[in-house]
Amino acid sequence: MADAFNRFNTGGQYFYQPQHPRTLNHRNGSPISNSRGLFQPNTDTPSPNRSPGTHSPAHNPYAMYNHSNHRQNHLLSSGAGHNFQTQMGLHKGFQNQNHGNNSHHMSSQTQDHGVVGHNSAFGNHQYSNSASNLTASTPHYAPTHLQNGNSDQSAALGNPVSNEHWAEQKAEYGRLQKAGDKPHFYARNSPHVSRFPGASQSSITRSMDIEEHGERRRTLTASEEAEEAGSWDALDLGGHGLKSMGPSLFRHYPNLRKIYFNHNKLTWLPGEVGHMRNLTVLDLSFNKLDTLPAEVGMLTKLKKLLLYGNELRDLPYEIGSLYHLEVLGIAGNHMLRADYMERMREHGTKEFVRFLREQAPPPPAPNDREWIQLVDDADAEPEKFTVCSWNTLCDRAATQALYGYTPSGALTWEHRRGVILDELTHRNADILTLQEIDIENYNEYFRPNLAAEDYKGIFFPKSRAQTMAEKESKMVDGCAIFYKNTKYILLDKQLVVFSREAINRPDMKGEHDVYNRVMPRDHIAVVALLESRVTGSRLIVVNTHLAWEGHFADVKVVQVAILLEQIAKLAETYSNWPPCKDKELFKYANEDRADGLPETPIVPAPSMKYDNALQIPLLICGDFNSLADSGVHELITSGSLAPKHKDLGTQTYGDFTRHGMSHPFALKSAYASGGHWPFTNYTPDFHEVIDYAWYSTNSLQVTGLLGEVDPEYMRRVPGFPNWHFPSDHLALYVEFQVKSRKEARKAVEADFGSGSKQSSSGRH
Repeated sequence: MADAFNRFNTGGQYFYQPQHPRTLNHRNGSPISNSRGLFQPNTDTPSPNRSPGTHSPAHNPYAMYNHSNHRQNHLLSSGAGHNFQTQMGLHKGFQNQNHGNNSHHMSSQTQDHGVVGHNSAFGNHQYSNSASNLTASTPHYAPTHLQNGNSDQSAALGNPVSNEHWAEQKAEYGRLQKAGDKPHFYARNSPHVSRFPGASQSSITRSMDIEEHGERRRTLTASEEAEEAGSWDALDLGGHGLKSMGPSLFRHYPNLRKIYFNHNKLTWLPGEVGHMRNLTVLDLSFNKLDTLPAEVGMLTKLKKLLLYGNELRDLPYEIGSLYHLEVLGIAGNHMLRADYMERMREHGTKEFVRFLREQAPPPPAPNDREWIQLVDDADAEPEKFTVCSWNTLCDRAATQALYGYTPSGALTWEHRRGVILDELTHRNADILTLQEIDIENYNEYFRPNLAAEDYKGIFFPKSRAQTMAEKESKMVDGCAIFYKNTKYILLDKQLVVFSREAINRPDMKGEHDVYNRVMPRDHIAVVALLESRVTGSRLIVVNTHLAWEGHFADVKVVQVAILLEQIAKLAETYSNWPPCKDKELFKYANEDRADGLPETPIVPAPSMKYDNALQIPLLICGDFNSLADSGVHELITSGSLAPKHKDLGTQTYGDFTRHGMSHPFALKSAYASGGHWPFTNYTPDFHEVIDYAWYSTNSLQVTGLLGEVDPEYMRRVPGFPNWHFPSDHLALYVEFQVKSRKEARKAVEADFGSGSKQSSSGRH
């Protein structure tokens, strides 16, 4: 990501679908069953015979909505309505609400994965359900009879210190205790029940709005039909004596924001609850839970987690990931650790969550990412090379304010830079393209440490560094390219400053959008021309980092158009580049390598001749901050972009918006060769592909790449960075093979010194 370092998506759902229910070993005592139904109702569960008064929400702090008559984008599905006509599978919205009518007429239609039942007929709230597995031995609870045997509130709470944190817990505990005899307590106290308006909400627009160097808030774009499963906002199943919740509920309705399971008889919660990453309220009060699954830490949008009146003995450290949590209700859990209770009494939810996050031990390391071999090594002597591209998340960007789910120890630069260096040296790629490397760390850490691993590098900071004092400029990040010195020799390096190139274009003179939108962005690209010491073939390597803001989609398109235009000019120049005349490795007087690597004799080959610019292999890596449906992606992959593309909006950029944009290269994303790819950037609210390694398909072929992160590990990791992944971006690692040319490659006889004559025949 460019200048932003977290992103928060308002509508996306969790990116993966685990294939098998998981058996949790985090806490003892959780009953496990893979044969449980969704839930099991009692056919004789009664419901009150009248709706609450219209004044009730104003006096009830837990009424979900105010008492005004405007529509709200919420739905409380309770299984008991007020003149509601609905499919109980939650595929139809409640309609025709009439609070003055005491009759409750409901009809249902069969759904494949309904929440309250299948093939059910409801009348007067008497349930008749043969397909459902839901049982309830106790229809409701009187205020004086609690499931946990707590008949007195003060006894349940003990004698806590009186302060504002605990006073809120006591008050809320008391209110919920009295709601025990009211099934669908929350739904009945919500005067306005409606679904998402189809016209305005069926398309969830995701945009990136963020302050400078602030959080990454990315919105994706997704079209979801209003009738699809998961379009409900809230679900109230409180007060029915339910004994279990099947995992299918959490798989089918991941977009619910509020779930109320209060006043039931739940003894366990499936780990699949971690799929519901849009939840803001989860009420599990007055059940019989003695443990929580570690996957609850995936619910990073939670603001309220109510666990009042259960039988909890401990809490998972993963609650420390819930950095948005405002209320953690734990009163009434007699067997909960005394130190936890005391800390909550004295410091409240925010401090308690921070405490759990900081005290949590690092999770077990994931299995190494699988290597995916795409092409068999049929060629006896193929010319291959490997590339690692990575946005490393620079030091000043990794703050607790932006990555509140990450322990402070995992965010320290001392820890993260060590993990980054370990990853780079472990992969041992021939070429490294790194983004968000600042001047100070390039010079003082990465360059000297990578030099010991046979790397040489080039680096350019973003253009604003040129206008800053030396001390301040050290913190400016930029792009670096490292290459194996024993394999490549650097023939040329170039810096492309997008704003400078734009303002110098004659067709953009006087364009206000260039001055107001493109010029203030200081993003750059670094270009290197490398030549193989062994084969004499050449390679153009580009590393870039584009603007990140969603409202600057047009700027990103212009930046890429300028970059491809400059690469085309450089490639034309490089096709006429003279042969390299000195490719010998430097030898020390004592014949020992300074880096300790064994000396290997390298017989340099003559430089390869290219008849035109397109014959030179091209590799363009970087953080493009662009999704697959963006103008940036379309321009790179298709070779052209219409002047009226939606990403350009109403802005004008000279010939780009008059005639469109194009480039002569045939480019493809390396990871497109491996099929669907889940993400390259992973935070709690954003997990998408925005980093790429583009390659010229006429001269290069992908033969292998590094696969996805261990899926089992990802079930309990809400976002990067963490102890094992030091950046919010994932490192891309690809193996390429230089394609053999159909015609014999021409070579120019070069003078390599020492009077030696090299063969002028080309190598393939």
